[in-house]
Amino acid sequence: MQKWLTAIRLLLFTLFVSAVLGWVLPEQECKAADSKYVVTTKHVVLTFNSVEDMAAFKASIKFGSSSSLSTLFSSRTLQDTESELKRKIDLLFEKVQLILDMRKEMRKIRVRVYSNAEQLHAAYEKIFKEKCAVRGWYLYEFNTVFLNVQDVHEGMLAHELGHAIIDHYLSVRPPRATAEILAKYVDMHLHEEVKKY
Repeated sequence: MQKWLTAIRLLLFTLFVSAVLGWVLPEQECKAADSKYVVTTKHVVLTFNSVEDMAAFKASIKFGSSSSLSTLFSSRTLQDTESELKRKIDLLFEKVQLILDMRKEMRKIRVRVYSNAEQLHAAYEKIFKEKCAVRGWYLYEFNTVFLNVQDVHEGMLAHELGHAIIDHYLSVRPPRATAEILAKYVDMHLHEEVKKY
């Protein structure tokens, strides 16, 4: 009898998740519109509304920036900009893993970057059916971080990536308050040298 109840619960949960994911699955959204610009790194898949949004996002993420004179005075191609973004994001991701001491291979995390707060809030309202009161968030069910290119910095991205790393590293996802404490710990120590254990 217990096996049947477990099987029924699993089936109901699977149907529920399938229905929820059918509403706004970011991967489907990315494939649906030709205007999206996707950048895939070693650890994440970033989706932007335009190349301009991608360049603005790269400029907002100061972590691991190149400071050589050659990069300041050379003309930058789209390929250079994308390569620099990939380098920054992977360095940031690996630093978050190091801070949390949660280093293991995991599936790529999606980062959906909207052009402005209005688009971000509309996505939040579509998913949660309520007004948005946050600047960005991570949603485990979609394995996606949601941000807005006009209001982002490396600390915010590191915080949200921290949530994703925590959720995928531990066998059982921690309580929300515990995960938030750990993600804030990432913010506080992002620009410090981390002791390796």
